Amino acid sequence: MDSPTQRMIRIGKTSIGLIGLDIAFNQALAAEMAVPQAVDFIFLAVKERNYIPSGMVDKYREAIGREYRRLLGIDDGQNQGLTIRILGTGCISCNGLQIMVINAMERAGVAADIEQIHDRDEIGRLGVTATPALIINGQIKIAGIMPTLTQVEGWIRAAMPDHE
Repeated sequence: MDSPTQRMIRIGKTSIGLIGLDIAFNQALAAEMAVPQAVDFIFLAVKERNYIPSGMVDKYREAIGREYRRLLGIDDGQNQGLTIRILGTGCISCNGLQIMVINAMERAGVAADIEQIHDRDEIGRLGVTATPALIINGQIKIAGIMPTLTQVEGWIRAAMPDHE
């Protein structure tokens, strides 16, 4: 049996760690649940192990639905702007990549939704076999080696929605 671990999910503008979220996602995916059914199932599973403020229920359900659609490979068009995922186990190189990404964003004068992913299973689901790794707007830019600041800045600039 899987033991519950904490997985980060974006609720509004905040990343929240929820215990058992990975297990619930995996169960919904294995059962091939439709999105509405999966959202209900995952929300109830997560609510058993985590405190969810009553005024935030809709935001949690929306975030669960968005993440489940992402895991299914469904682009719902809700993700406007720049999304950056830094994948790694928390090693010095992985933490250095996060600092480099922040510096590159400052140099490019842009803001982005940044998520650090440390869970090895999630890293594997994203198609990454070596860390540190960098994913920008769903596209793996580099894995297993450290890029240069100039490379990261170039990738960020190229990924901006208004870039031509």
